[in-house]
Formats: sequence, structure tokens, C-alpha cells
Amino acid sequence: MFDIGLSKMALIGAVALVVIGPEKLPRVARMAGTMLGRAQRYVADVKAEVSRSMELDELRKMKDSVETAARDVEHSIHEQTSQLEKGWDDATKDLRDDASMTSASSFESDSYSAVMPAYRHPRKNWRVKRAAVPQWYKARAGVRTKAQSGAARVARFRPKKFL
Repeated sequence: MFDIGLSKMALIGAVALVVIGPEKLPRVARMAGTMLGRAQRYVADVKAEVSRSMELDELRKMKDSVETAARDVEHSIHEQTSQLEKGWDDATKDLRDDASMTSASSFESDSYSAVMPAYRHPRKNWRVKRAAVPQWYKARAGVRTKAQSGAARVARFRPKKFL
């Protein structure tokens, strides 16, 4: 941007020392430094905002392309399923017509004789505990069965005093 070398900076500092004076120069230099820092932060914020907006535009384009691809896939699936349903209906219509001609009295073409049973979850009573550890095993293994506070536990296992 600016081609300022060390010699030019020294010349600017000497002119500032003469014009501003030695008493006010540190304060002016500090203020110039803070202003330069603020300007750099502002430029960095603007750059970050521009890059974020560019990324957002790219994401929107990618989203649109994914949505169009999904719509195309959905449309092709709907077309194939409708063709399959049409073929299935044609095939079963021929079978139903043949079956109704051979035994019209024993078979009804619109209803099914075998009814599927309702779905039942394998663990019907999942809240019920299935396996219980016997009390004698807990006592032998030293498993705590009752909750005790720390003070109660200390008092319980404290050696007894002899008189």
C-alpha cells in the first residue's frame, strides 16, 4: 500500500518531534497507535463479514442443488412405484380372475382368509425386573442392600468400648 521505509519513518518522527513537542509526542503516538489498531480491527471485521457472506452464498447454492437432486430422486421413485403398482395390479387381476372362475364359491377375491396377528413387543412388561439376586448371595458377597449415611456407617462399624 504505502512504501514507507525506516528512513522515512525516522524523518516523520523528527518532524513530529519538532511540530508537536517532546511533552505531547508520547500521548499523540499512543493515540495514533490506538487509532491504527482500531482501523486494523475494522478492516479485519469487514474481511470476515465478506468471507462469511461468500460462504453463506456457497452454502445456499449447495442447498439448492441438493434439494433439486432430492426432488428428482423422489420423482423417479414415485414413477417407478406407480409403474410397479400398475404391473402388480395387472398381474394379480389375472390371478384373481382365474381363481374366481375355478372356485368362485370357496374363495373370495377381495378378502384374505389368513389374518396377521397384532404386533406384540417382545418385552411386554419391561419395567418388571426379570432376574433377582437372592438375599443369601448378597449377604455372602457383602453387597449393601440398604443405603446408609457415612456417619451411620462409621457408627455401625466402630469398635465397641469395654469398661
